[in-house]
Amino acid sequence: MSHSVLRLSGAALSYGARTVWSGLDLDIVAGEFVAVLGANGSGKTSLIRAVLGQQPLSAGRVEVAGTAARRGSSQIGYVPQQRRIDPLTPMRAKDVVGLGLDGHRWGIGRPDPHRRARIAEALDAVGAGHYADVPIGLLSGGEQQRVRIAQAIVAGPPLLLCDEPLLSLDLNSQRTVTTLVDRRRREHDTAVLFVTHEINPVLPYVDRVLYLANGTFRIGTVDEVLNTETLSALFGVPVDVVRTAGRIIVAGVPDAADCVHHETDVDSDDVVPVRA
Repeated sequence: MSHSVLRLSGAALSYGARTVWSGLDLDIVAGEFVAVLGANGSGKTSLIRAVLGQQPLSAGRVEVAGTAARRGSSQIGYVPQQRRIDPLTPMRAKDVVGLGLDGHRWGIGRPDPHRRARIAEALDAVGAGHYADVPIGLLSGGEQQRVRIAQAIVAGPPLLLCDEPLLSLDLNSQRTVTTLVDRRRREHDTAVLFVTHEINPVLPYVDRVLYLANGTFRIGTVDEVLNTETLSALFGVPVDVVRTAGRIIVAGVPDAADCVHHETDVDSDDVVPVRA
């Protein structure tokens, strides 16, 4: 039986009089892929920050691999949103991946053959070994995301926390990123919490969905959550869910910019190396 990797118990988060969400019980086991959906302001980013130990809860508890969430946890591999990076940045792809091992330390340290081998293995795992020595700012958006995934997995964490990793990527790069994340979880029994505006790129891989809206939430399989009845009740307005050609389209969500269906066809070079 799979063991719990991420557990939120009675979790609540409020900002002043505004409750973002409350009573959240979520238990993600090893090898499980959970997608987090919701409009802007629904608390997706706050959830990420809570799991990373950067945002204290108003109530309840969050545990990663059996211990309280904390900053810089080696139990979490973090793939953040893309942001613009200066093409003249001297860091190479392999330097960025190395931050996943020792980005929390000061100084350069001594040469370590074992460390170099782990970095090379992580780059090879995401098909990025051939540009290990290329400055990160010269890579395309899709190539940079490969490097960011390598950074996230290099320490072998039991949990991958992906925060909108598909934004600004073309459809082919989206498929590459989702395939790499899914392969990692299948081959290493890694749990995945994947925050996204768009369910369709991850639809083939998702085990459960957490949908945040109006200070409340729904948790269940795709069929249990992404249907007309459930989303209409969640938003308090009529919402239509249509399935066509293996895709899900949601119409009538109050914030139209954050519908589940959102075509992304823009390539970008925006990414910044960040360690959880």
